[in-house]
Amino acid sequence: MRVRRRTFLQTSVALTAYGLSQAGLSWIADRSHVALAQPTRRKLALLVGINAYPDRACDSETDCWAGRGSGIPLQGCLTDVELQRELLRYRFGFSDRDIVTLVNDQATREGIETAFLSHLVEQARPGDVVVFHFSGLGSRLQTIGSDRPLRSLVPVDGLLPTPEHPVINDIGLDTLGLLLQSLKTDQVVTVLDTSYTTPASILQGTLRVRSRPNAPSGQISDEEQALQERLLSQLKVSREQLAAQVSRLQFPGMVISAAADQQPAAEGQWNGFSAGLLTYALTQQLWSATPATTLRNSLSRASGTIEQVVGGRQQPMLTGSRSTDQKLLPYYLPSILTQGADGIIQTAGNDGKGIQVLLAGVPAQVLEQYGPDTVLTVDAPMSGDTGDRPPATILLRVRSRDGLRATARLCCNSPASVVLTPGQPVYESIRVIPRQVGLTVAIDPSLERVERVDATSAFSTLASISSVVSGGQPADCLFGKTQPLTQAIAASLPSDRPSTDDVVTQVDVMPAGPELLPSKTSYGLFYLGKTAIPNTTAEDDEAVKTAVTRLTPRLRTLLGTKLVRLTESGGSSRLGVRATLELVTPQERIVAQQETGRAPWTPPEGRLAALLVSSELPELPMGGRIQYRLYNYSDRPVYFILFGLDSNSNAIALYPADPNAASLGNVAIQPGEILTIPSPSTTSEWIVRGAIAPAETHLIFSRSPFAKTTAVLNASMPSRNSASRVSVVHNPLEVARAILDDLHHATKAASDRPLEFSPDAYALNVNDWATLSFMYRITEEPTA
Repeated sequence: MRVRRRTFLQTSVALTAYGLSQAGLSWIADRSHVALAQPTRRKLALLVGINAYPDRACDSETDCWAGRGSGIPLQGCLTDVELQRELLRYRFGFSDRDIVTLVNDQATREGIETAFLSHLVEQARPGDVVVFHFSGLGSRLQTIGSDRPLRSLVPVDGLLPTPEHPVINDIGLDTLGLLLQSLKTDQVVTVLDTSYTTPASILQGTLRVRSRPNAPSGQISDEEQALQERLLSQLKVSREQLAAQVSRLQFPGMVISAAADQQPAAEGQWNGFSAGLLTYALTQQLWSATPATTLRNSLSRASGTIEQVVGGRQQPMLTGSRSTDQKLLPYYLPSILTQGADGIIQTAGNDGKGIQVLLAGVPAQVLEQYGPDTVLTVDAPMSGDTGDRPPATILLRVRSRDGLRATARLCCNSPASVVLTPGQPVYESIRVIPRQVGLTVAIDPSLERVERVDATSAFSTLASISSVVSGGQPADCLFGKTQPLTQAIAASLPSDRPSTDDVVTQVDVMPAGPELLPSKTSYGLFYLGKTAIPNTTAEDDEAVKTAVTRLTPRLRTLLGTKLVRLTESGGSSRLGVRATLELVTPQERIVAQQETGRAPWTPPEGRLAALLVSSELPELPMGGRIQYRLYNYSDRPVYFILFGLDSNSNAIALYPADPNAASLGNVAIQPGEILTIPSPSTTSEWIVRGAIAPAETHLIFSRSPFAKTTAVLNASMPSRNSASRVSVVHNPLEVARAILDDLHHATKAASDRPLEFSPDAYALNVNDWATLSFMYRITEEPTA
């Protein structure tokens, strides 16, 4: 093995040549041992997160936050760093000593650049893997003497220029591009959970935008200019070439941006923690994905999670010199785990009771409702085991949860002699969800005080619906005023509304709402980023309480959808099923595919994997015909229900109806069988209609029939039982609760290891159910 030896003095001299002061090198002294005696191939990471920006980082005269209406700074950037660090350590095998983190006061401009040069540029060799992650504010700059606006990362000391000191202390994307090109490896991943817009306020809806709320004008610091000139000379790159690369973010390797150039990147708030929407969604997908899942597939699924929160205002982007490589694994590395995980053990108490678990692989909407008594499994050796026997499967029972962390204890006769160590993966076994889950509506603070009071009063009369002041607590949607009309509202209104009398050749739709833009004051519902939810506005003036009454059916639909989302389990289920979304017309193609990643059976071979190459949210053209193809590759029959939310915000459902069956809910997919829905043996077709907006579909599978669900659907649609078809659901909340009841009873019926659970909770066993969730966007009808 070749050993690299470089003294601290040599490193200091090399970095001083880049234009960095000796004061900026003090950080290296404590880490000089990192560069010694390392193998040639390494995995290096530099993770930066800044929550606590000081005064004058956003406003030249007032506090960065109080002067912009939010009152508090960013909250999720340090969480991002932790999520990324734990993922790199325990899923991809990065060594602790090869991961450098700079947070808050450590993340100065000079500190970031020094760490980049010493830890990444000076140490990386060809074939090494390098990860650079930044979570914090981004900015758009105008430099003196140039008419080209610049984008930048705002360090903790990135104060705005003043007439007395007109220096911009940001790290321009020009500088970042040069630093990345200085690396001696092309296996580079750059994650930028920031954006470069100029929002009127850091707080938009219930989300915090990671953009400086103005576009400062000034001059780049002398130190930054000197660093750029040295790197340009060493790389033999012209300013013009650099500008072209920066404009498209065509940096070495892969660049994952939280949003497109003119879009805001936001962080969300959940009970107990905040995190960047991109970082949380992406790391969660990477934890739960199979080892062979490509980065493109994981990023596409993360985009769907973000779409559910912001409704299309934030679309992650994949660029870089290797972004067109369709088969690249995340971080260019196979996972060190044999399958996905739902979390890891962080600390293990000696008494088997104080076990701390980081639940980083659980979907955000599920984790929010994770109930006490949820059962997890971990494969662990016994005390004194010499390694001759396979690890024992140990059960843990969650006692409490605080944000991303849960406290658990050994349960179910698990031996006390088990050896638990930090980093061991944990897996869901029985998911426990409270029965009394409600919908939380945030009231837009821009409403007049009397409007907010009236709204709070009106929501208090609705069962299972509560309200909070926007930005103060987590919420599911936003209630606000639709005047003055925004471009986002106009874009979300339907452009084509079919007749509801056409019941065979299309999905049934409720009235899609007004064709014309509202010209008077009315109220509506919004995604958390203030994009309007389709068909929730009115044409005429209305009082707040009248609006809440009008919106009550939509609120019940949103609550029903929230309940069904709590069953999502593609990453954790052990039921062997797969679902493929296919576009049949105008051009046949595979749109998306989901399958359970932990089933003990090998999924069948298919032509689909090579076709699923997009890193973006799947799109379906209006007027196109679609179908789902369902595979059962387990050893027993499975039953299914389809539940979704179309782009008109209507709940839709389908279940296999057979008029010759004794019970309409007892139509099963047999082992090895493939079922297409809608069935080609009927005259029913699924034609895409509705607004140009996001839509979602959930395919729920179970080992037991959906007896209660089909009864509820039959009662609401008695004339529709003769054919398998997709229809609008007029009682979505009742249907969603029936689905959870059926899955709960399936767990009880199949349990060979009975456990006691609260009567106020649903218990769902991963061996007995699977929910595969699809998120996609409806686009304009394609032209001939």
